[in-house]
Amino acid sequence: MFACSAFGAIAASSPIGSTNVTVADPAVPRPSGTPCVVQLFSNVTFTDFNTRPYTYTPPAGCGTRWAKVVLEADFSVTAGRQYDRTATLWLGGVNLYFGTTQEPSSAVAPSWHVERDLTDYSALLRQAGNGQAIIGNVVNSTYTGVIAGSARLLFYPVSARTPAAVAPDVVYPLGSDPVGSTTELDNSSSQLTKAFSLPRNVERAYLDVFVQSQNADEFWYTCVPDQYAAEVQECGGGNFREAEISIDGQPAGVAPVYPWIYTGGIDPYLWRPTPGVQTLNFMPYRVDLTPFAGVLSNGVPHQVALSVAGASNYFSATATLLVYLDAHARQVSGQIERNTLVGQPPTPTIGDTLSTDAAGDITGDINTNLSRHFIIQGYADTSHGRVHTKVEQTVGFADTQGFTINATTYRQVTDQLTSADSVSQSSVGGFVTGEYRESVRYPLHLDINEQFAADGSFTLATVAHQDYAKRSEYQLFGISLYSAKVNNTVDSADTLDFDASENVTGHTGQQSTQTFAFHDSLGGCYRSDVGATSGVVTSYDSGKGCPDQQNRVYWFSHPDGSPDTGNAMLGW
Repeated sequence: MFACSAFGAIAASSPIGSTNVTVADPAVPRPSGTPCVVQLFSNVTFTDFNTRPYTYTPPAGCGTRWAKVVLEADFSVTAGRQYDRTATLWLGGVNLYFGTTQEPSSAVAPSWHVERDLTDYSALLRQAGNGQAIIGNVVNSTYTGVIAGSARLLFYPVSARTPAAVAPDVVYPLGSDPVGSTTELDNSSSQLTKAFSLPRNVERAYLDVFVQSQNADEFWYTCVPDQYAAEVQECGGGNFREAEISIDGQPAGVAPVYPWIYTGGIDPYLWRPTPGVQTLNFMPYRVDLTPFAGVLSNGVPHQVALSVAGASNYFSATATLLVYLDAHARQVSGQIERNTLVGQPPTPTIGDTLSTDAAGDITGDINTNLSRHFIIQGYADTSHGRVHTKVEQTVGFADTQGFTINATTYRQVTDQLTSADSVSQSSVGGFVTGEYRESVRYPLHLDINEQFAADGSFTLATVAHQDYAKRSEYQLFGISLYSAKVNNTVDSADTLDFDASENVTGHTGQQSTQTFAFHDSLGGCYRSDVGATSGVVTSYDSGKGCPDQQNRVYWFSHPDGSPDTGNAMLGW
């Protein structure tokens, strides 16, 4: 019954010697069969801040239920000078894709391919609607890079080997734009909020969350609490960020914020030809709101809100509410039984070991830490009895900013770890029926070392390490059905040379590596490695370490680390 897909990375199969974008990320695994294709737009250019609208019609002759739905998009930018730009795709207010663009150079016109599994958004895609692509860009005599793109949806048909996905029954955008756009959250009090009048038979609910740092918040992970900003000559506002979700003003969950680094970040040469983790294609964080199912079904409008603790001008946010309905009940009722997140504000502890000697030289660390453990539990009276759902989560944040500041050196070393360990558990009649466990880790290490010469020139050496690690497991009646782990790691280094007027005069020592690894309990395996020196791909391995040195992944798996509610397990 299980179909297996063998596939390579999104990059070219033999990219050695290439200067184009090259990543180790996997493509979305596909079931067998020829997909129906709906083109959203083709070869559209982005030269200003106007949106690019398109219309969508479901595929004809392909049914209304699918085994899998995949978004594919291809982008490029002409050689020249251009900033990295935020890119989003929308349909009926719902986000289909969120990422940033690759920066070009005078000699390289990058092109890249991204994919996203949209199977859980099938309910949205059964209806015709209006969408738009948004890539705000400036093209003039200085910034000459013209961005272009195409996007399409692939619908994989149902067969005996590839049954229809068990997807949410309703998909709701959290936002005010009926076609789609992000919302700017300027500070911790800013909210993306919407009132929903939901069906009266909600059985499960989830929220897919994107929060992207912008403007003064772009480098939030290097900032320090305000009281230290002037002393260490760094941005203020602190370096703790976390997304907060509430329902009718009551805390309902949290989402850790990934420290994405864009292709113009710190030193653009660090990210050529391989960008940072998820830079071109963000993955949402899925928050389980199922304990509130009974409350959401009571026929009263409910306010769902999203904010970013620590936001300091600003975060760009969007979210999508995914709802499963009880097909055999007109009315589901219930209530929240326990919520220990209430009364636990996200307030980190801050300390330092900074010291200043007689010459005014500064050394030492600034430490920011937070750990919260909470339980949200509720019940829903459904057609199959009273179901108790408990979401238990421990979220952690640990950050150390080390400084060495004197007449010839400004060095800042960032060591940061964001973590979240979650257990979602359902029980009926006192017996645990289903359980989903998830653990995510977002380590970040940055060593930024400026060395100043007597003539005013200086060098900026950067070493960067990013990781995205995720482990998940599904259990049914105490039996482990499926487990998986994903690791996506990027290591980069480069040194920029500046003259006394702060003009870049050259760079040396550019090198980078990316390793992407996935394993699951069914024997699925994916491993790709890419290495580059001086902006040129020098090594590429795919399948190394997997059985027969071959990438093999089941079509319903999520080797990219994208969220999943375990719906495929229900079809077993």
